[in-house]
Amino acid sequence: MRVRNLVLATAAFAVTFWAWNLIGPLSGSYSGALHLSPTQTSMLVAIPVLVGSLGRIPAGMLADRFGGRLMLAIICFVSIVPVLFVGWAGSYGWLLFWGFILGIPGTSFAIGIPFVNAWYEPARRGFATGVFGAGMGGTALSAFFTPRLVESFGRSTTHVIMAAALAVMGVIVLVLGRNAPGWTPSAEPALPRMKDALKIKATWQCAFLYAVAFGGFVAFSTYLPTLLQNVYAFAQTEAGLRTAGFSIAAVIARPLGGICSDRIGPARVLTISFAGAVVMALVLALKPPLEIPAGASFVLMAFFLGLGTGGVFALVARLVEAPRVGTVTGLVGAAGGLGGYFPPLVMGAVYTATGAYTIGYLLLALTALAAVFYTVRAFGK
Repeated sequence: MRVRNLVLATAAFAVTFWAWNLIGPLSGSYSGALHLSPTQTSMLVAIPVLVGSLGRIPAGMLADRFGGRLMLAIICFVSIVPVLFVGWAGSYGWLLFWGFILGIPGTSFAIGIPFVNAWYEPARRGFATGVFGAGMGGTALSAFFTPRLVESFGRSTTHVIMAAALAVMGVIVLVLGRNAPGWTPSAEPALPRMKDALKIKATWQCAFLYAVAFGGFVAFSTYLPTLLQNVYAFAQTEAGLRTAGFSIAAVIARPLGGICSDRIGPARVLTISFAGAVVMALVLALKPPLEIPAGASFVLMAFFLGLGTGGVFALVARLVEAPRVGTVTGLVGAAGGLGGYFPPLVMGAVYTATGAYTIGYLLLALTALAAVFYTVRAFGK
């Protein structure tokens, strides 16, 4: 039973993350059709991340109150509206508006973590959250398939297909999903629960670490198509293919990060993750040539960031008591999403000002280095 619910939650996470990342893979076509500047394109790509980040806070609290099964289904159904209207939007203003609402499917993460956590004993929660986290591979599905579907069927029809997938997924979760037998609804009011969660030291610690690890992944997976087209002159579908490869590497690494955390401890996994990200950011700052140096560097960056995302929630499972995991997950997840909101804006501004992304990569290297030192200081080896 617990395996079935883990699979269902992971599938729902993947589908909603595909919906969340519908704009990024098409950024090149939006930029060309609407004559957007690099900064405007960055804003368009980043805007769904904002709601998907902040929305995780109430989503996590609602998961504690109503259960993951119901909330995952509701997110699937509600996400249908912005998915359809983004597909029908014909101006930059409407794309920004509906792109903002498109953040809703990004909140599913804060629902799924406490849902799968409740099904597994503490010693196996690194595995469970790592496997569930592999659902962020929805970004890879979007990067690979969305441009091809648009080429074959058009943008509006592609978004209708995505809306249908969300509807089917929501029904499947309602019919086949179950909350864990030991799960009980939280009767505490939402605001006091959030205040209590903010008083937990682990909330702030994990929020910072997740902002670096998951924020880095989200920033790359949403902005990488634009970056590859600007720096290496790839066509939209070619950039999408390589972005899918980036996302797949992170997807593979995330459960590995959770499993390794169960064995060697989350702190060691996080130290390896952030140290690797430092090295890869410095390599990418040198603008390595195609195909192997650059491709390998992006894939290794994804792998290290994926390890970190698995390690952070293994750490949450160890440090936070089960009844508060949903609320803490919402706050930590929001920090991770916000960590992915700002880098595309920074990269767009850097590219506009300098014609290169070097400064952006150096800022990433410095941030990851700070995360290394903090992890070692706060949690030891």
